[in-house]
Amino acid sequence: MATPHIESKKEEIAKVVLMPGDPLRAKYIAEKFLNDYKLINTVRNMFGYTGYYKGKEVTVFASGMGVPSIGIYSYELYKYYDVEKIIRIGTSGSFNKDIKILDVVLSEGSFCKSYFDKLLDDNDVDYIESSKELNNSIISKSKEKNIPIKYGKTITSDVFDLYCDNEDDFRENFPKEENYLAVEMEAFGLFYIAKKLNKEAACLMTVVDSLYDKRSLTSEEREKSLDEMITLALDAAL
Repeated sequence: MATPHIESKKEEIAKVVLMPGDPLRAKYIAEKFLNDYKLINTVRNMFGYTGYYKGKEVTVFASGMGVPSIGIYSYELYKYYDVEKIIRIGTSGSFNKDIKILDVVLSEGSFCKSYFDKLLDDNDVDYIESSKELNNSIISKSKEKNIPIKYGKTITSDVFDLYCDNEDDFRENFPKEENYLAVEMEAFGLFYIAKKLNKEAACLMTVVDSLYDKRSLTSEEREKSLDEMITLALDAAL
């Protein structure tokens, strides 16, 4: 079994996948959290690792940045490798005054102004929900582990908003009546593919940029927060 973007054998990929954007974060997760792990993909340096967490098999597979990239990898993992659950784990920004730096956000669903759905299926969809069952597992584990999370709607953007000429104009593109918690660049694509293929998908994010909270994070603060999010995702997924 191989696809144009994944060289792994089918039996080398677990039914549960954690999906960071950064290939080096996938490497970090495998080295720090998994036992008996092995590198199972190096195509385009989009690293994938399969190992064991608390005795259960799990794969960590990078997605790259943006809807098109995660769309490719999630589609191939779900369709050709029989993956059942993917949890995207990563970082995000926020222009919600109630969200602070280092808050962990779980996406209830994502709004996106993209042609992804139109080009793939000739659909016209701008909001898609994540898996309620998987979200409930994450919420339950967050309470058990005493890791506070914020749960609500999020935005997937095709551009990095900090590079926009006018950030106010950027925010004008999204419905005012919704209280969006965070902004990132992949969740919509993952949720769309999961729904198309009748699979489960969720997205956990640590907020590292905020319009209202301008703190500078130390490397230790960032690592600790990300590690909490990673362990939450692992425990909930399994």
